[in-house]
Amino acid sequence: MTHLTGQERATYVQKMFTQVAKRYDLMNRLMTGGQDIRWRKMVIKLARIDNSSALLDLGTGTGDLAREAATQFPRAKVIASDFTHEMMRVGKKISALNFSTADALKLPFNDSSFDAVISGFLMRNVIDLQKAIEEQYRMLKRGGRIVILDTTRPKKNILSPFIWVHMHVIIPTLGTLLTGQREAYNYLPDTTEGFVTAEDMAARMIAAGFKKVDFKRLMFGTIAIHWGEK
Repeated sequence: MTHLTGQERATYVQKMFTQVAKRYDLMNRLMTGGQDIRWRKMVIKLARIDNSSALLDLGTGTGDLAREAATQFPRAKVIASDFTHEMMRVGKKISALNFSTADALKLPFNDSSFDAVISGFLMRNVIDLQKAIEEQYRMLKRGGRIVILDTTRPKKNILSPFIWVHMHVIIPTLGTLLTGQREAYNYLPDTTEGFVTAEDMAARMIAAGFKKVDFKRLMFGTIAIHWGEK
C-alpha cells in the first residue's frame, strides 16, 4: 500500500482510518506503552498557547491532542480538523470539541488565523508533505508555532532487530486481534520506514519559511517531535 501515490493513496488512507476508528485510541495506548499520553502533553507545551490562543489540531483523528489542549486551556479557541469523518464521529462521542472536516493540502481557513498548529501522526499520511507544511505556515500568525508529532525513520543501532520485531510482528498482531485489520497495521511500519528522516523533516520546515526549527527523537528513535516558528 505504501507504493500508492496521489489521490489513490489519499483514498486508501481515508478508508483505512475509517475501518480502525473505533479502536484507534486503544491501539495507540498499546503500541506506545501509554507513552503517547506524555507526548501529547509535550506537544501542547511546545505550542506555547494560553487561554487567549487560537489552535488548530490538524489530522486530529478522534481529537486526542485537541482534548489535551482544551483541558489545559479551556478558554482557548481549539479546532479539531480531519478528513476522515468516522474518526471525528468517534471523537464526538468522547467530548464536545469543535470538529471541522478539512484536507491538510487545502485547508478552509484564512491566512494568519492561528497562534499554533499541531498534528499527531498526520504527516506521514499526506500525499504532498511539503504542501502540507506550507499550508500550516500560511495559516499561522506571525510568531505562531508549529508542532509535529509523528513517526520517523529510525537510525540503525544495536536495538534495530528489536524495533523491527515490534513494528513488523507485535503491532500487526495486536492490530489484527483488536480491529481485524492487519493490513492497516502493516501500513504503520511500512510508512515509518519509508518516511523522511527527522533531519529531512526539519529541512523541509525551514524551506517552507519556519525559523527556530528543532526536533527531539523519542521511543528508540522511531518517533519525533518537531517544532518551529513563523
